This record gives sequence, structure tokens and C-alpha cells, in this order.
Amino acid sequence: MKFELVYTKRAVDDINELDPIAKKRLGKKLLLLAENPLKYSKKLKNTDLGSYRYRIGDYRVVFDVDGRKIVVLRVGHRREIYR
Repeated sequence: MKFELVYTKRAVDDINELDPIAKKRLGKKLLLLAENPLKYSKKLKNTDLGSYRYRIGDYRVVFDVDGRKIVVLRVGHRREIYR
């Protein structure tokens, strides 16, 4: 059973700032994440930002799992996302 992807306003703003190629790649990979989010992600040690992270090249997607929903909290480059 697929999970539902839910985006916060901050995540939508982060995605809109990306270049078109990164957006396309991100879209494809998020559909894969919706199949089984815990298989492809890692748990964050510092949970102030979120519970899990998903790696897409140099970009990271920080999210929480709430029942059958994946709540995407932030999307950003790996050197800037954790600040």
C-alpha cells in the first residue's frame, strides 16, 4: 500500500527554488519513497528538524511518517539542509 505524500509550505518553497532538472529528479525519487519510506531512508540523530532523511544525490529530503502519510518538512542541498 502506498503512502500519501504531504508537503509543508516550507518544503514547497524549497522545491520551487530548485532548478528544473533537480525538480524532475526529486519528483521521480519521491514516488519511489512513497512505496516504502523506511526502506530507502535513514533515521536522523537530531530530531529537531525531522525524524528521517532521504538522499537524492546532493539533495536531502527531511520528513516524518504519520500513519500512512509522509510529511515532507524540508528539501535542500546536503551542506545547507541541517543548518
